[in-house]
Amino acid sequence: MPKERWSSKLGIILAVAGSAIGLGNFLRFPVQAAGNGGGAFMIPYFVALLLVGLPLMWIEWTIGRFGGGFGHSTAPGMFHTLWEKNKFIKYFGVIGIFGPIVIFIYYVYIESWLLGYSVFALLGKYNSCTTEQSMSAFLQAYQGLVKNEFFAGIAPAYFFFLITFILNVWVVYMGIQKGIEKVCEWALAVLFLFGVILVIRVLTLGAPDPAKPDFNTINGLGFLWNPDWSALKSAKVWLAATGQIFFTLSCGIGVILTYASYLTKQDDVALSGLSAASANEFAEVILGGSIVIPAAFAFFGPAGAKNIAAGGAFNLGFVTMPLVMEKIAFGNIFGFMWFMLLFLAGITSSISLAQPAIAFLEDEFNCSKKRACGIFGIVTFVLCQPAIFLLSKGVVDELDFWGGTFCLVLFATIESILFAWVFGMEKAWTELHVGSDITIPRIYRFIIKYITPAFLLVILGMWFWQDWRSVILMKNVSQENRPYVLATRIGLVIFFGILVFLVFHAWQKRKQKGEQNAS
Repeated sequence: MPKERWSSKLGIILAVAGSAIGLGNFLRFPVQAAGNGGGAFMIPYFVALLLVGLPLMWIEWTIGRFGGGFGHSTAPGMFHTLWEKNKFIKYFGVIGIFGPIVIFIYYVYIESWLLGYSVFALLGKYNSCTTEQSMSAFLQAYQGLVKNEFFAGIAPAYFFFLITFILNVWVVYMGIQKGIEKVCEWALAVLFLFGVILVIRVLTLGAPDPAKPDFNTINGLGFLWNPDWSALKSAKVWLAATGQIFFTLSCGIGVILTYASYLTKQDDVALSGLSAASANEFAEVILGGSIVIPAAFAFFGPAGAKNIAAGGAFNLGFVTMPLVMEKIAFGNIFGFMWFMLLFLAGITSSISLAQPAIAFLEDEFNCSKKRACGIFGIVTFVLCQPAIFLLSKGVVDELDFWGGTFCLVLFATIESILFAWVFGMEKAWTELHVGSDITIPRIYRFIIKYITPAFLLVILGMWFWQDWRSVILMKNVSQENRPYVLATRIGLVIFFGILVFLVFHAWQKRKQKGEQNAS
């Protein structure tokens, strides 16, 4: 079976940008910026982008294309090609399949809320919710956490989950060109269109209440971007900025490795990686930073905006923004644009999370696309159920920490050391520039070899030094939720072990086939 390829350079750039552009760009970023020094947050943010984000993008694009040339589309095989003499390195690559699946099984449920809210906005279903308390009650009822006059159970949420789940599996089943590439091309075009329209609408709000002329979107931008320089003294702010870069670029997950494996040897990875990162930064800093917080400030003032930002990303997206949209003309239409923008950002990310597992089944077990998608669909559908029905029990938070935080940093650390120190910086630098339309500044040889791994090791070391004991002992988990969290952890360990066994089995088959060919 011939290996799939992207149809164009633009296709792969948009696919990687789509993977990176997600809910974090429009919800997590403004919350992080507002809560960590405003404009001052952008200094550690861009430092992390230049010293960690861009180097990791180039590392993953290069490893992915290199490994793809040997018939591998996932991290276990790619790590093996970089360090063939080490028998165990491929098992570290399991993280690059494990992490995306763990994120997928809760992310796709949250993504489905956005599809549901898009419909609710058009139908005006939440229009009767005029306070933060009533809008929160609407969300909780939709999630099945409570029963009230809005929803009698979780059935509506489950209906939209089924649609979203089937849509994700269908897109990856259609393949690289007809599925992922086409969806990302159309989804990002609509996403950016809706984003620009919403930014223009927010910035032309002025002061909605004539009695409070200071409550306007210009001051809202100032609230978000005026720097609190004292925040730069806090290590927490620097860690928050680095964490946001990880989230926003989808680095350290294994997704970019898989996407880049469908490139040919002469396809440019240097300029393509830079272009995908630039598209993501535009979506995050320009669009994400100009919609939610300025709008919240205009209607609720500085104290309200501060409380809203402190309430977290979900509160911002599902409570504050619907309330804001209700207060403007054609609010239902703008509400639909807001939630559909987030849904499109979500689906371009979730399909990328599905691809590594499907590619692993295709490459290492010679599964057809149909069979691989069938196996992935059945397994992940079952795994999604705890995130849906045990949402209030801390399961999603646990999945998010291990899949979306810890594994992410650990995997990025491993691949950066493997690329620069094991594969070798000389070979790595040459490989990075094969077919390149640009020459990366030579200072990045030093950054990729020394600064990026050191940065990651410090972050990982600080976590082990400060937090590992409290996390393992579940000190921040309520007594009621501890059995569910413990069960989740046991399930994750078992699932990781199964993936390790599958990698072992795949390499045993390769070894036997090689011996048969040799004889």
